[in-house]
Amino acid sequence: MTEIASPHISHPRIMVLGVQPGTPPFRIMEIDGVVVGEARTVTDVLAAAAAFGVPIHDMDDPDVVRWVGGDKYTWRLH
Repeated sequence: MTEIASPHISHPRIMVLGVQPGTPPFRIMEIDGVVVGEARTVTDVLAAAAAFGVPIHDMDDPDVVRWVGGDKYTWRLH
């Protein structure tokens, strides 16, 4: 397999992990592979990214943010 034929695998700086049980439920957030805290809303993700100097122009861009176990609208356990 050549490089051209291999799939592109991005390594985004921000990872928002799956929903965790809590009151209210939350998602663990990592920036550059380090856990930086809990996010309960999309606004929390934007605020944490800004605090660490990571600009987010498109929350749906997988090269910027990887949503694990749901997307930016998933904030409750199913």
